[in-house]
Amino acid sequence: MAQFKRFLVLCSSKNVLHFPQNRNMKSSTFRAEKILEELKNNPYYEKYSKKISAFQNTSPEEFKIRMKEHHEKKSTKKGISGEERRFSSLSNPKEDITKLPSSTFTKQKTLNDVMKMELIEDKNCGEIKQIWEEYHKQKEVIAAAIPSIIYDTIHSRSQQFPVFVFPLPRDKGYEYFLCQFSGHEAHFTPLINYQAHKENAPECLTMTHYIDLKEKGLVLMHGEYNKDVLNGTEAQCLANQLQLYYGQGNAKRLKLLERFTYTPQEFKHMDLIAELECLSL
Repeated sequence: MAQFKRFLVLCSSKNVLHFPQNRNMKSSTFRAEKILEELKNNPYYEKYSKKISAFQNTSPEEFKIRMKEHHEKKSTKKGISGEERRFSSLSNPKEDITKLPSSTFTKQKTLNDVMKMELIEDKNCGEIKQIWEEYHKQKEVIAAAIPSIIYDTIHSRSQQFPVFVFPLPRDKGYEYFLCQFSGHEAHFTPLINYQAHKENAPECLTMTHYIDLKEKGLVLMHGEYNKDVLNGTEAQCLANQLQLYYGQGNAKRLKLLERFTYTPQEFKHMDLIAELECLSL
């Protein structure tokens, strides 16, 4: 049963299952059959078909309950977003960076740019983390309090691998987003925009790492995203992937960073999707 539940999670993360919006909750038999029929069209069905069949035969009522729970969860998510997430469209380029003052890109942002330092300067790490999270809770941004030792790894790798791409689940597959580091900032843009506009591609997510409290043991991250391109969950997904690749010691992910940077002819974009799907299991 655990494998079957993981299969449903995987399908949900890929947006490949589309359950019918049926308000008549009494027709459970028909709906379960219809959902099962849709499952058979999923490319992962063959791998789990025997376990699904065994689960359905040995615990038919439990099987219906699991299907119903997944259906309701899927419906709730769709209701919140209003529609399935679509691929980004080509945007207009931002102003030519060669015409902007060089100070625009060299000035390190400070914590005072987003909040008053006196609120946290006499607090310990645990208190600062709580204040930072509370401060951003009602704002349409993403935020994190990162231990300095982890950020040291992230920053070191960002200098070694300044550009990378991350996949994001969309309605009919995945969309790639290019991430480029500049100092203590990470700038994301849909790959389609980078291919069209290069360095003038407009950002859809900018993550700024404030190092003011690094000696205390914390680096505070503040991320702003373009709500026409990303929602909060998607922005957080990209931020999480950045931490997984740049902040952890996973040999497989490190190898992908190395291939993308040093031997691009050996790099396969599908490896990123496989890694993301493994995280969903």
